[in-house]
Amino acid sequence: MKQHLIVLDLDGTLLTDQKVISEKTKKTLAKAMEQGHQVMIATGRPYRSSEPYYKELGLKTPIVNFNGAFVHHPLDNSWGRFHTPIGLEIVHEVVESMHDFNFHNIVAEVLDDVYVHHHDEKLMDIFKFGNPYITTGDLRSYLKVDPTSMLIHAPFEKVGEIHDHLNQVHAEVIDHRRWGAPWHVIEIVKSGLSKAVGLDQVSKSLGIAKENIIAFGDEDNDLEMIDFAGVGVAMGNAIAPLKNIANEITLSNNEDGIAELLIDRLHLK
Repeated sequence: MKQHLIVLDLDGTLLTDQKVISEKTKKTLAKAMEQGHQVMIATGRPYRSSEPYYKELGLKTPIVNFNGAFVHHPLDNSWGRFHTPIGLEIVHEVVESMHDFNFHNIVAEVLDDVYVHHHDEKLMDIFKFGNPYITTGDLRSYLKVDPTSMLIHAPFEKVGEIHDHLNQVHAEVIDHRRWGAPWHVIEIVKSGLSKAVGLDQVSKSLGIAKENIIAFGDEDNDLEMIDFAGVGVAMGNAIAPLKNIANEITLSNNEDGIAELLIDRLHLK
């Protein structure tokens, strides 16, 4: 069998709802690697909060973080570090415009540094993983460098309005997506970026053809990646738009959906 590249989203895909990798999935991925296949992670998370899973699986591949805004090889500095942040002036414009809306908070991340507009312990708990340097204060004053990504946390009833505003005013310079429940968050990266952009770069470096890529996802930040892959797989818990474009639908993240599909497709015993 030809070498395949297996691409894994984390939350809602590789990870169960308890944020762990099941033993069956872990063993199946190990078997796939033993048989010569490559396994990689493509996530919206920063590297600091995906590194434990990278190490747990014993991966030796590049990783896509921040939905394509940061791509690097944790074990090979010579592979390169590709960081594509948002222009600071755009960030300041977005922050300024958000004060016309009823938003809860805005967070900017510069790789592993976190900037929080308003102090919020509950929200900050999400970003403390990996012990980043956290700065709290008005982003228009405290943020001095181009951030990798931005997050806007808003009341559910305001998310649609903010989404529409970003489309109308900033569509040419940023791309944005919604997080899944329970967090009503809009995530922003520089325009043109997606997991598929990072995946294309990694697959070419590994010499693996597009038709031999099997990618798994569950949310709207996986749409381009699932469409790009030779075999795009939606988890059983995935959103409807992802299931509509996927080549295959497997079981949910709590039912070893990744393992079940790989055992069948790659004839893993």
